Amino acid sequence: MAGHSKWKQIKRKKAVADQRRGAAFTKLIKEITVAARTGGGDAEKNPRLRTAVAAAKAENMPADNI
Repeated sequence: MAGHSKWKQIKRKKAVADQRRGAAFTKLIKEITVAARTGGGDAEKNPRLRTAVAAAKAENMPADNI
């Protein structure tokens, strides 16, 4: 019965989910950073930043990270 504990199963699924979520957050943060540098930090005047922030919110990224 090696590897049959409930926590092991949860840990495997969580590790995969966290890896995917982390990769998505990294891409979104890079896009927000580039958009803010190129067009300014105001989302009202910068459409690229506005779409990047909207994508981050759609991906359930915490507001502190945005």
